[in-house]
Amino acid sequence: MDQLGGNAPSIDGRLRLSATLIVLVFAIFGVRLFQLQIVERDDLVARSQRNSVRTIRVTAPRGEILDREGRLLASFRPARELRVTPNDLTHPGVTYAALAQLLDGEAADFERRVGEATGSRRFSAVTLKGDLGFEELARVSAHGWAMPGVATVEVPRRHYIEGALAAHLLGTLGEIQGDQLERPEFQGYRGGDEVGQTGIESRFESHLRGRDGGRNVVVDAVGREFEKLDEVAPVPGGRVVLALDLDMQRAAEDGFRDVPEGESPRMGSAVALDVVTGDVLAMASFPGFDPNAFAGGIDSVTWEGLLADEWKPLRNRAIQNHYPPGSTHKPIVAAALLEAGVIDENSTVTCTGGFRFGNRTYRCWKRSGHGVVNLQTAIKRSCDVFFYTYGVQLGIDRLAALGASFGLGSKSGIDLAGEQPGLLPDSAWKERRFHQVWYPGETVSAAIGQGYNLYTPLQLAVAYAAIANGGTLLQPRLVLRLEDERGVAERHYPVKERGKVSVSARHLARVRAGMIAVVEEPGGTGGRARVPGIRVAGKTGTAQVVRIEQYEGLADDEIPVKFRDHAWFGAFAPADDPRIAVGVFVEHGMHGSSSAGPIARRIIEAWYRKNGGNDDAGGATRVAAAEGEGSHAGD
Repeated sequence: MDQLGGNAPSIDGRLRLSATLIVLVFAIFGVRLFQLQIVERDDLVARSQRNSVRTIRVTAPRGEILDREGRLLASFRPARELRVTPNDLTHPGVTYAALAQLLDGEAADFERRVGEATGSRRFSAVTLKGDLGFEELARVSAHGWAMPGVATVEVPRRHYIEGALAAHLLGTLGEIQGDQLERPEFQGYRGGDEVGQTGIESRFESHLRGRDGGRNVVVDAVGREFEKLDEVAPVPGGRVVLALDLDMQRAAEDGFRDVPEGESPRMGSAVALDVVTGDVLAMASFPGFDPNAFAGGIDSVTWEGLLADEWKPLRNRAIQNHYPPGSTHKPIVAAALLEAGVIDENSTVTCTGGFRFGNRTYRCWKRSGHGVVNLQTAIKRSCDVFFYTYGVQLGIDRLAALGASFGLGSKSGIDLAGEQPGLLPDSAWKERRFHQVWYPGETVSAAIGQGYNLYTPLQLAVAYAAIANGGTLLQPRLVLRLEDERGVAERHYPVKERGKVSVSARHLARVRAGMIAVVEEPGGTGGRARVPGIRVAGKTGTAQVVRIEQYEGLADDEIPVKFRDHAWFGAFAPADDPRIAVGVFVEHGMHGSSSAGPIARRIIEAWYRKNGGNDDAGGATRVAAAEGEGSHAGD
């Protein structure tokens, strides 16, 4: 008993101690709960919201591109974009592998792209595919529940209304590159953004881009949105109104597409200019591509196919390729001969089919010769011997100096990147380039547009516009104005003169008369460019690619395409009051009269229909009759 009674105080003490500890623990929990629920409530709520609220960027629609009459060339359409937020991926490797199967991609490529785009910003969404097809969207949506951090978002996607029409001029979009992100003009852009890479899309990127908006949303633990808190609407990009005429552009491109059955597709380019303002009314380049393939990211198969194509469909042949001008150079040579006083309108040459200079005979395209020819007949029939004879007397330096005043051998100033200057050789150029003197025999070739001479189709159109308008050299105007997203004009682009050609009005009139004879008179080499109801002036040209004896005397279709001569045609109309100038180049087209001339005719016909022209049966008969003219091997 005593022993038991002696232990009672010890047991009571332990019970009291345990009770005290329990009360103390609950007191601590109560104080902490009071602190969290009452004292720190507002701060914790704010912190909780910051942790669960995410800002989602809302892409702005890209600005529209319109032709001179307000017709849409580029707009936008709704598309579904696949985005990944790295922080929300519970099993990244598994997710990338699943996406690779659903989208026929590579898991490693997806992982690399996400890593490059985000770096340490793991809450930033990365676009993996910019334009999901219907089947792709269905597959991703069906498996979305198993892929936290993966979402599809509706975005405005660039849409080119006419497909491949004017593709080289409008340009392409593409994901911004690393070196671009470092440039000041791309400040504010981030990895994965889509930007203009070529053409108008690139040149006016800052105007077309617009301002992105955003929305604050509440997300759950795996990043799924379940509440929108607020939103700032995006501002669409501004509009670009081109000088381009959609009808004339269609006419130019149809001219390249429409080929007789069994013939190879035409390659080359065509440019049409307003001779008063310099407006670029049409600019076509073939082969082409569909810029819609680039919007949202081009697939590797399409991209590799474009790069591997030996005819380089991505190149804008109107400004990026230059070629020997052939006989289209003869009107420039004629102007130089007149201005230098080497000839007058009555000067003649007897063409027997060849020109002997030194120990070599330079042939005329017409082996039997043209007989006695004056300036007008020499232009009309494209007599090589006339220009051989007097070109040597003129000399290369005087010829080059006058050609330069027509803008040949220099960039035109068009608002597009990548324009080539071409080449207008003189003796000083050859000394710099080859450390050799210029030989008079080289002038013989230069006088008919062969040798070192190289021009772009745009340069030819600019030069012919100067002949047509009386001597004013114009800078091609590609854009009429920039407008805001509502269509209010913000900037107008004025007509720009680059200078005056070094030829008198009287001598230019003589050249124009010869060019009218090319198209309008019997025996002219350009009869196939006649247009019902309107007089056309022009000049055919054939530029030799390579001289291979084994192909001489063969029919055109028996010569491999890559060895066929190039074909040119330059023109302006109406001949008596010129308003439009055209430069057409058909790569490996053989003869300007038969391949390039009809394309020029289509363009001029389109212009004439829009400017009060009427088709007439008599004119149609004239064109039909002309089909048998100008088909000789020279031009």
